[in-house]
Amino acid sequence: MANARDIIKRPVITERSADLMVDKKYTFEVEPKANKIEIKNAIEEIFDVEVKNVNTMNYKGKFKRFGRYTGYTRKRKKAIVELTEDSQELEFFEGA
Repeated sequence: MANARDIIKRPVITERSADLMVDKKYTFEVEPKANKIEIKNAIEEIFDVEVKNVNTMNYKGKFKRFGRYTGYTRKRKKAIVELTEDSQELEFFEGA
């Protein structure tokens, strides 16, 4: 992968991911072809923090139909990134 911003698509903000932020674990939607090392390097480059661990989950596209047209929704990949204890917390919301 070339650019760090191409690997990390967006943060996933849900109730469960907000609970994980207390433990310095942050959830991101990432490029499906990216591996854990590329995700770690991209997070460290964008946010200037030190990553301790990366866990990934792959989601297959769901089968959908619209009238006589059928197809699949896009497949996606989610990564939970754990930061080290001495790195600062990430701020997703301005003025929070």
